[in-house]
Amino acid sequence: MPQLVLLPGLACDDRLWQDQWPAIPSHMAPAVSDAHMRHPTIEEMARDVLEAHEGPLVLCGASMGGMIAMEAARQAPERIQGLALLGTNPRPETPDMRALRESAIELFQRGDVRSVIEPNVVFAFHPTQAADKAMVARYLRMMLDAGAEQMINQNRALMQRPDARRQLPGLRCPVLVMCGDTDRLTPPECSREIAALAPGAELVWVPDCGHMLTMEKPALVNASLRSWLDRLTG
Repeated sequence: MPQLVLLPGLACDDRLWQDQWPAIPSHMAPAVSDAHMRHPTIEEMARDVLEAHEGPLVLCGASMGGMIAMEAARQAPERIQGLALLGTNPRPETPDMRALRESAIELFQRGDVRSVIEPNVVFAFHPTQAADKAMVARYLRMMLDAGAEQMINQNRALMQRPDARRQLPGLRCPVLVMCGDTDRLTPPECSREIAALAPGAELVWVPDCGHMLTMEKPALVNASLRSWLDRLTG
């Protein structure tokens, strides 16, 4: 039986997945990786995941975590028995996004994390969920807890990430692609591209949902993920 490893997004930790635990089969021995907190590149993060977890794996990654999952599948395709890619991007960094990250890094270097993170709520969430004060507070606490150094390191890793599109057509494991239909940080076209390139990929749209789909629409995410895992493991 493969182990399920959950890969958080930028500056996120196991709190990103707290609503998913009830949907995860216990026999898959689920674990949450913190490789993105300890390495400077996507490639090294993926290598850490493979070294930390032996045997066959099912990787479920959100946003940056999905990029790590795709890279792990490139490095060790024989070990990856399934990929669940939530609100992620297979493309390399664009010049415009690189410039935005550089500007944010300058603020992080001055210790000014909150001024970058708080305005990001409008981009991270669908308007309905952005009005949920408890949900937004939970998101902000997780981001702010990561701290300036992690924000700098992880943004730099994203800026130099590989082009995952090159290996997607060669995947031989089942692939689940999920995306919020109003995701403004990782546009839906990115998920469409993954689903088009990965053979037999299943594409699930999460309605009235932004980028933080595990927090915004946990019931729908859980139902889709559990159904896919059940089919994957028989």
